[in-house]
Amino acid sequence: MDPERAHHLAFGALRTAARVPVLRTAVARVLAPRHDVLRTHALGLDLPGPFGLAAGFDKNATGIDALTMAGFDFVEVGTVTGQAQPGNPRTRLFRLPADRALVNRMGFNNDGSAAVARRLAERRPAFDARLGVNIGKTKAVPETEAVADYVTSTERLAPHAGYLVVNVSSPNTPGLRDLQATEQLRPLLTAVREAADRVGGPGGRRVPLLVKIAPDLADEDIDAVADLALDLGLDGIIATNTTIARDGLVTDTAEVEAAGAGGLSGAPLRERSLAVLRRLHRRTGGRVTLVGVGGIETADDAWERVLAGATLVQGYSAFIYRGPLWPRSVRTGLAARLRESPYATLADAVGADNRKADAP
Repeated sequence: MDPERAHHLAFGALRTAARVPVLRTAVARVLAPRHDVLRTHALGLDLPGPFGLAAGFDKNATGIDALTMAGFDFVEVGTVTGQAQPGNPRTRLFRLPADRALVNRMGFNNDGSAAVARRLAERRPAFDARLGVNIGKTKAVPETEAVADYVTSTERLAPHAGYLVVNVSSPNTPGLRDLQATEQLRPLLTAVREAADRVGGPGGRRVPLLVKIAPDLADEDIDAVADLALDLGLDGIIATNTTIARDGLVTDTAEVEAAGAGGLSGAPLRERSLAVLRRLHRRTGGRVTLVGVGGIETADDAWERVLAGATLVQGYSAFIYRGPLWPRSVRTGLAARLRESPYATLADAVGADNRKADAP
């Protein structure tokens, strides 16, 4: 089956289950058991755990309860753009099963920030879900007007967001990654921060602001983003988005080439995303909340990100390959690893490997 069609069918089934109160409760009892040891305070939010769903799965905020029911501790919706857009022509999503990877060139297909904001405002949640909102640039908007486009989305969506993410790292919007250069990123983040402060978050609280970066940045550019985050008082960095690299794949070269351009996610991203995370943690000294994402398949992968400096971790591609019990498996395994460790809480474990490496 076409992967995009399969996604819509599976997501639709989850949403249907979440609309039936008795079924919703029963499914959540099986898929989303809570572990008190995993309770986490991050980005000003009290979370039942550190494991969330990355942006891209629920672009239009239509299934937040369904995904909470499925066992995620928090859900990041989007990427949402200032204007509605259809995204790139189909077929635009491909599976590479031998590598447990996906290639996508979706192109930020979404209903636009006005529609998503209305949906969030009208939402009557069945679960006490924690929600992040990921925003990006409308494809039709020129780079010279990108800041205004992000500000428009911020003003509409910040009042509904537990945290806000500026996405400048998707490879599927022409020119978007150019905004990662610090001379362009500084005015963008400054303007978004000011807009978020003007409108306020839920209940008038300050909305934490994060930036999501690509794994393909050179090390010196990663350092520059880290320094900028510290200078601006940014709340966090998400490391990392998908990659344009195709190195080390076991899938037949012809099949990879047939998939074409786009961002690669899944298991092949693991090592580079981990390296970027470690570099960010060492550069920031733990003064910025880091979210580790990219190639996380197992509880061991998630635990490795925590030890490397991630306060929160996210997954997506493994959900496609491992099915509905996957979030439960990661969270249960993560709780077991914490209990077996010398650390009393997850906060104690964050960055432990880096501290050991830096010890005299």
